[in-house]
Amino acid sequence: MTHILNIKDLYKNFGKETILKNINLSLEKNTVLSLLGSSGSGKTTLLKIIAGLESEDKGELLLNGKNLANKKPQQRNIVYLYQEALLFPHLNAFENIAFGLRLKKVDSKVIMEKVNHMLEHLDMARHAEKMPNQLSGGQRQRISFGRAMVIEPELLLLDEPFGALDAITRGKMQELFKDLAHKMHISALFVTHDLKEAIVMGDQIGKIQKGQLLQYATKKEFYKDEFSGVQKEIDFWKQINNN
Repeated sequence: MTHILNIKDLYKNFGKETILKNINLSLEKNTVLSLLGSSGSGKTTLLKIIAGLESEDKGELLLNGKNLANKKPQQRNIVYLYQEALLFPHLNAFENIAFGLRLKKVDSKVIMEKVNHMLEHLDMARHAEKMPNQLSGGQRQRISFGRAMVIEPELLLLDEPFGALDAITRGKMQELFKDLAHKMHISALFVTHDLKEAIVMGDQIGKIQKGQLLQYATKKEFYKDEFSGVQKEIDFWKQINNN
């Protein structure tokens, strides 16, 4: 199996507080790994280190076998998606998606083809000329995804990207992302505090707690772990059904 990302013995401290301790992680190509953890567990810090927005105190990060040490964020070919869409307010939906391609000075005909293709994937073609303030929260998040994926990053980092959406829109975005991940052969880390979302979104699952990471070999292994929370969730719904 080919790994796109390998992290070895990573540590991060803020002052005297240890945020991440002895992190070891491997991600296969074309795979989505869900990272499950509560607030303050260190999961966002880990994503920021991978993206180059924070620096590790110790450890090794390899992307496609190349060391990321001392590489600036813009040199890593990694895209970090936040909970907020963060679209450019002065650009319409089409131009928001096209932004990264224009920075790379891609030929205008190729940009037109790629962006229109992406808009079709996102079911947003009819909204191409709309400005961000004319779009719903879910639509803005779709455009944010399009902008990230159209440049074909080696790795996508998603930090609770659906956390601000209502339950129905969140479900639709989960389905959309899984479909795009399959079609576009995406490699991604998907951070969430929601157990169900972690199971739905990830091909594999890792759990980060108090700065330490446990990566499960299979989902079945995760389900069998008495500390994963899965059995507790099952028991809860059984109790609801019995009442």
